[in-house]
Amino acid sequence: MFTVISIMFVGIAVGFAGKKISFLSYIHQSISVTICCLLFFLGLSVGKNDHLISHLPVLGGQALLLAFLGTLGSVLAGWLVWRYFWKKGGNP
Repeated sequence: MFTVISIMFVGIAVGFAGKKISFLSYIHQSISVTICCLLFFLGLSVGKNDHLISHLPVLGGQALLLAFLGTLGSVLAGWLVWRYFWKKGGNP
């Protein structure tokens, strides 16, 4: 995990330092394609894993519950912030 975070911070530093390098300005065009390829290969590895496929209904239910509760918590927190910080004073 430390390796992944370190690589991300190195990328941030290189991107920040290389703002004026013309080659780096074209990288954003390939990001969507790269993400789609990564998602495809992730789906390929999930589809190949028989153990994971056999337990998909249980894992899918847990994922659905976590997504629902995460969304509910975010909506509740947003409502509380709106109610106690914006509604009373008019402006933040």
